[in-house]
Amino acid sequence: MLDMFLKLDAKTRIPWFGPPMSAVSFATARLMETWAHGQDVVDALDVDRPGTERLRHVAHIGVLARPFSYQVHNKTVPDAAIRVELVSPAGAFWSWGDDETPNRVYGDALDFCLVVTQRRHLADTDLRIEGAAAEEWMTIAQTFAGPAGSGRQPGQFPKKR
Repeated sequence: MLDMFLKLDAKTRIPWFGPPMSAVSFATARLMETWAHGQDVVDALDVDRPGTERLRHVAHIGVLARPFSYQVHNKTVPDAAIRVELVSPAGAFWSWGDDETPNRVYGDALDFCLVVTQRRHLADTDLRIEGAAAEEWMTIAQTFAGPAGSGRQPGQFPKKR
């Protein structure tokens, strides 16, 4: 697959189960799916898997998939912009969106990635949400193609402290 991606122009649109994606987004989506399903194995074995800086790719596609989250839930994307500010596993600051918007998601990058891939319920993370638009998005966030998933139930995978 890597050989195929290296031959493509980064902006080439690739058809998929959801809307067509650029080659770069398509490759990132495969990485996200591999990470998310790896989390399923980690959860089944009840072991820990520390996050790495590579989570930036999963977080990035999580932010970019906001309109898709609304689409699969048959909702209209609000006009409100959202700022996402995350602390990476190594302590770096990652951000997306307008610094002036009142709608914000703050917190740990691993928590954010677990929520947008529907591997954790928002209530089982330390993410902080400000604003109605941010709150709505984080309750329906979905990075993967296909119909709306049911997500996790609160307490299904409580955060290990």
